[in-house]
Amino acid sequence: MIDLKKYLSGVMAEDDDLDRACQSIPVESCKETPWNFRINVCNGAASKLAEQIAGPNLILPWLFQLLGTPIWMFGFLMPIKQTFSLLPQMVVAGRIRQLAKRKWVWVGSGIIQALCLLLMIPVALLFPPAAAGFSLLALLVVFSTASGTASVAFQDVLGKTIDKGQRGKLLARRALVGGILTTAAGLLLNRYRGTQQDLTPVLILLLIAVVLWALAALFFTLIREFPGAVQGGRNAISEARAGFQLFRHQRGFRQFLLARSLLLSVELATPFFVLHAGQLLQLKIQSIGSLVIAVGISQMLSSPFWGQMADRSSKDVMTLSALIAFSSVVLAIVLTFLPVYSIQYAGYMLVFVLIGLAEAGVRLGRKTYLVDAAPHEERATYTAFSNSMVGIIAIVSGITGLIAQWLGASVMLLAIAVFMLFGFLACRKMPEADAMLDK
Repeated sequence: MIDLKKYLSGVMAEDDDLDRACQSIPVESCKETPWNFRINVCNGAASKLAEQIAGPNLILPWLFQLLGTPIWMFGFLMPIKQTFSLLPQMVVAGRIRQLAKRKWVWVGSGIIQALCLLLMIPVALLFPPAAAGFSLLALLVVFSTASGTASVAFQDVLGKTIDKGQRGKLLARRALVGGILTTAAGLLLNRYRGTQQDLTPVLILLLIAVVLWALAALFFTLIREFPGAVQGGRNAISEARAGFQLFRHQRGFRQFLLARSLLLSVELATPFFVLHAGQLLQLKIQSIGSLVIAVGISQMLSSPFWGQMADRSSKDVMTLSALIAFSSVVLAIVLTFLPVYSIQYAGYMLVFVLIGLAEAGVRLGRKTYLVDAAPHEERATYTAFSNSMVGIIAIVSGITGLIAQWLGASVMLLAIAVFMLFGFLACRKMPEADAMLDK
């Protein structure tokens, strides 16, 4: 039989000898690694669950649908999340690295995200549909900016507190625990009995997410971070300008950036799946619970699946992710023509598992590809430039919501499928990561 206590201890903490010498962090930080590992997993469990039960990929589109906001606003949910998570990183990275302790930046960002979600509740209750939609998008801008700022701080704190050989395992544990909790949340939602237009469950989810973000911030305060160097903070905007030179002279980098831009369609697709599923299945809270379960399952499956493949070829991860995403759209369209509701319902659960797998693969693949491909001394320049370009493309892509407004969610999904297919072809033409810099 499985020793449950031992298993949970293995999930929450690193199993390696705690007395071994650390390679990439100071001795005093090395001694705190077991504590920081556990606290970081707890932080990740709270924040990742909060992202799933009150994020722009699933719950906010459902809220928009319940409120009756204009359909074109759906098209701006994920672009706003992507753009304002990426672009601020170019501005704040240098300033954050001038701070001796960076964990307080994450703590402040977490509190801001909690406050944004809290303000969404009175907006949903008091504002008419269009005003509510605009207000929710504005709050999402602030939320996403805080998220991008927290991302920079997290990477710095991770580098200062967790040794190099344990960081990937830590991220996998955070994803695993987050997936388990997300699945549990979906099971609870399935037990709720309410009407189709009942706002109560989504407002309760927002309130729970507020508590989770506050809890995540509290956990991050408990990380034992020692003061670090404050010299040499990089100006990421300047590095982004230098990226234009790299873009001009390196064909492999241009191919990667083209593929990453086309694969943005994978990360922008989920709100339109929610819209399409809502119209097709007349979703109730129990149905949304099932979709949350599907997302949780995809989180649990994606970490080991994509991680092992990325060790062999991050290009293959991106290529297969694009193909899976394309398949998810094809399946969603096919379900439209099936007359049996139970088959449509079960099929859409599979759609959300597939798009969840694909989205996780795209994220892991593109990050691993660039880390493996770029030389250490210029990695920040490649990252700054690619993030800036994709952030700009993301906000422009928000106008695609007009297609859904005028022609319907099915036509929008078909348009997204075209970009996914082009993304698949672009990934196939990319060089392997270790050959990106070859002429």
